[in-house]
Amino acid sequence: MAYDDLKAHDGRLYTGMAVGGRHVWEYTGGLWDERKAAPDRWDFTFSCTKRRTRGAPEGSGAPAGTQYHWYILAHQRVRKLDADAYETFMQGVKHKVAHKRPHWRLWSTEYPDHEPERDLLVRALGEELARISDGRTSHAPAPGPQLSDGGPEPAGTVGRLPPHKVY
Repeated sequence: MAYDDLKAHDGRLYTGMAVGGRHVWEYTGGLWDERKAAPDRWDFTFSCTKRRTRGAPEGSGAPAGTQYHWYILAHQRVRKLDADAYETFMQGVKHKVAHKRPHWRLWSTEYPDHEPERDLLVRALGEELARISDGRTSHAPAPGPQLSDGGPEPAGTVGRLPPHKVY
C-alpha cells in the first residue's frame, strides 16, 4: 500500500504511513532549552535535525518541504552522571495534529471540512486521560535503551525513579 493511499483504522480514514509502521531516528546536535515555570513544571523547547537510521524506500513518504504538527506526551527519566551530565531516556506518545504540504497555503486543520486543531488536541488529550484513568499505560513500551544501571539504588527505587522529585 502506498504512502498516500487512503487507509482505515478503528473506523477512521487517514493517509500516510500505515498503522504499525516504524521509524528509528538519530538526533545529533539537539538543543533542549528549559525554564522552570512552577515548582513541578518546566517549559521547554527542543530543536535539531533528525535523520533516518536507514534510508527511506525509493518513492515513499511525504515530499520534501512537508511540515507536521505533533502533540507529544512523554515520560522523561534521567540519571545524574556528574556535575554536568545526565543520562536521559524518554518514552511517550505523539499525536498528529496537522500537516502542511509544500504547495499548500494553509495547515490541514485550516481547510473547510477538516477537524479544527483545538478539537484534535482535546480529543487526543481525552483519549490519553481515559487510558490513564482506566489504569492502562498511555503508550506501548518502546523497544530500545533504558537508563543504564549506574550502581546501587536506594531502597524502593529499584528499576524506576521515585515520583514527584525534581532531578
